[in-house]
Amino acid sequence: MRKLFGTDGVRGVANQDPMTSEMAMRIGRAAAHVFRDSSRRHRVVIGKDTRLSGYMIESALTSGLCSMGIDVLLVGPVPTPGIAFLTRSLRADAGVVISASHNPYEDNGIKFFGRDGFKLPDALEARMEELIFSGAIDAIRPTASEIGKAVRIDDAIGRYNEYVKSSLPRGMDLTGLRVVVDSANGAAYKIGPRILLELGADVISLYDQPNGMNINQGCGSLHPEVISRAVIANRAHIGLAYDGDADRVILCDENGKVVDGDAVMAICALHMIRQGRLKHNTLVATVMSNLGLELALREAGGRLVRAAVGDRYVMEQMLDGGYNLGGEQSGHLIFLDHNTTGDGLITALQIVSIMKQDGKPLSELAACMRTYPQVLVNVKVKEKRDLASIPELAQRIAAIEKTLEGTGRMLIRYSGTELKLRIMLEGDEVTEIKRYADELAELVRKYIG
Repeated sequence: MRKLFGTDGVRGVANQDPMTSEMAMRIGRAAAHVFRDSSRRHRVVIGKDTRLSGYMIESALTSGLCSMGIDVLLVGPVPTPGIAFLTRSLRADAGVVISASHNPYEDNGIKFFGRDGFKLPDALEARMEELIFSGAIDAIRPTASEIGKAVRIDDAIGRYNEYVKSSLPRGMDLTGLRVVVDSANGAAYKIGPRILLELGADVISLYDQPNGMNINQGCGSLHPEVISRAVIANRAHIGLAYDGDADRVILCDENGKVVDGDAVMAICALHMIRQGRLKHNTLVATVMSNLGLELALREAGGRLVRAAVGDRYVMEQMLDGGYNLGGEQSGHLIFLDHNTTGDGLITALQIVSIMKQDGKPLSELAACMRTYPQVLVNVKVKEKRDLASIPELAQRIAAIEKTLEGTGRMLIRYSGTELKLRIMLEGDEVTEIKRYADELAELVRKYIG
């Protein structure tokens, strides 16, 4: 069992275990040992979002890394995908992001990128945990000139700014486009609006005044109703809502209607198919993405490959299959032609560029897929028993799957963190799939509830 690292690094309430200064220093020391592969000087980039606790964690991490002879490049508040890019751009040996993404300000987290800009594999994180808790590196104490140093990189945001803009087709600008941007008082508070302004857009910038305690507070990707209202009030063409570390974005169209990650993936994938740029005509999404996405791709000659929930599993499928586009319903999209992780800023630019190229409003582009009704029921269970070992339940699942074949979809899985079984159905008729979901839930309660 993991003691520290979850699906996206280490996360918790700041100044409580495991997100304490002491643990951050130990994580820094373990990371330094793992990333060192020769006697040369090694360098690690550290970036963060706008949380008050970021200063505390940054100082402790820096101390841990320097105590092991690693030089630290401090870039300040920058989106998570910016660290993936800067790690490669600055030829660093690793990148670290101090952020808890969409969580409230009292939380914080630490996640790593390798020198290639990709998130670390499980094996490396497990090795770091082993070093932290075994004390195996406690005696390693470089002295004199072998101790690392920390320097601030002043042009980091500028580098990432230019990189994001380079994802647009050459010569394109956004003149005539009015955009509402909600930066969630997070890592994109400067760069998000600035990129759009530099490209010629008329920008209405919201929640761009972080004070360390207002990140994600009633704003950002968890509150798309904010940009929805602002788009209508300002007669804008599109609204963009980032989360705290800007690795994802939720959109709304010119009518204020929210456009989720599934619709964004459909727009981008179909556009790339038409241009011959979608590798193997394949999009990678998770098991939670709507059936309508799969059918829209199939109709255009493409296909959908499904991964487990979590961006690292989407990335694994992309790398294994040689695919260049993947993402999640939450608005977390990976454009491997441009960056090595989900990037809300690049996603936003891809959408506005398609609007410009096709000469269509977002509402018309989003109509490329039909969203099928979805019903989700969570059932508390006393054990995570193999469902195939419950004959009555297994037979009913098989019968419903046969009924839905071609017109619907069913997904039944246990929660990874709770004693719950999640039953999800999609289909043409919401009353029908709700009846099926309730029926299965009752059988689950009967046998293992």
